[in-house]
Amino acid sequence: MSRLMPAARDRLDDFKPAFGAIRTGRLVGHDGVMLEAEGLDLPLGASARIQAVDGRKMRGEVVGFRGSRTLLVPLDGAAPYRAGSRIEPDAEAGRVACGKALLGRIIGAHGEPLDGRGPILARDSWPLHGPVSNPLNRGRVVRPLDLGVRAVNGLLTAGEGQRIAIIAGSGVGKSVLMGQMLAGSECDVVVIGLVGERAREVTDFIETRLSASMMPRAVVVAVPADHPPLLRLRAAMRATAIAEHFRHEGKRVLLLIDSLTRVAHAQREIGLALGEPPTMKGYPPSALGLIPGLVERAGRDVRSGGSITALYTVLADGGDNDDPIVDTARAIADGHIVLSRALSEQNVFPAIDVGKSLSRVMADIADADHLRAAARFRQLWSTYEDNRDLVLMGAYVSGNDPVLDEAIARRGEMLDYLRQSPHQNVPMARARAGLVEPFL
Repeated sequence: MSRLMPAARDRLDDFKPAFGAIRTGRLVGHDGVMLEAEGLDLPLGASARIQAVDGRKMRGEVVGFRGSRTLLVPLDGAAPYRAGSRIEPDAEAGRVACGKALLGRIIGAHGEPLDGRGPILARDSWPLHGPVSNPLNRGRVVRPLDLGVRAVNGLLTAGEGQRIAIIAGSGVGKSVLMGQMLAGSECDVVVIGLVGERAREVTDFIETRLSASMMPRAVVVAVPADHPPLLRLRAAMRATAIAEHFRHEGKRVLLLIDSLTRVAHAQREIGLALGEPPTMKGYPPSALGLIPGLVERAGRDVRSGGSITALYTVLADGGDNDDPIVDTARAIADGHIVLSRALSEQNVFPAIDVGKSLSRVMADIADADHLRAAARFRQLWSTYEDNRDLVLMGAYVSGNDPVLDEAIARRGEMLDYLRQSPHQNVPMARARAGLVEPFL
């Protein structure tokens, strides 16, 4: 038999020898989470079809090796398997269907339509894991992007092609803030990945956050929490690949992934099943290494002129902002927005903690007056927060610190600047004017 050609991660269709035969393997182990195969010559990330007893061909993905055996994770849930079941390569699974046919559609992890509107006739495709990239093809963030949220536009100005992590505990308003940014953004295409959330929240997000005018330029990839971990991973990969394809066409893309923590949890399940050693909070090295690989795929492309501005929600378990996933996301992103439970309990929404939030590109895209006013606001905010306990206990004597005196006097004004109803849109010019005039 002729020797197989090597298979690249983004090109998994070279598994046939010259005379047309297919190299297959057989199932020799199954522990409920992982399948073991012999004779299957496939690389990591490749997909395969496993013959079940009832005649179905179930999908699986290569996730590791144990000696000469290949380890696969099933993608289609439980199925009746038996020892010796045939396993064959699935060459098409490494590509993602892309193009205009996806606009206005809601799809699953395999690209299957979930909206009941019939098949999706997409002509183009893109590698699921993205093409090999050159760091010099990533352009600088030089143009501001209006996101329609006053506190973000004024104090944490975002740029076209920026990657932003939205960090908060549960129930503090991450999804609502993402919906506000989605409604106020200026972009050509919106790609939304709803990964590992409750099925009810998927329906709620689509019906309440996506307006009728926005849906024709949006693509939604939805995989709820009850799906296998590999499908949750693939949902984030598919959403990112679709965004990359539109960027390659020169489009301005807004990518939303809710949530990055659920993606890391899925990789944790797979990594621990493969026998990886757990590190901080039980995360194996592959879970922490997944985040930079996913986030780095967003940004500006100097060749096509397109861009992907990415928003990733990150769940701070138990309000721990030093959680490994939070720390990794904060380090790799171009900025982070931290939501405060204390502010949400005071009915201040969006509950953005200005002192702990940061935009790393604001200095490159905002004018001098805007930067000075934002710096003054942040100084007053941080001064009050640092002395909050003294002020509330009545231990501070007015006149000892002029900056603190001003911070106390203007606390209500600063909170009013942050407050914004979920359905209100504050454009960039108005947000800047509302900051510069009183704080410069």
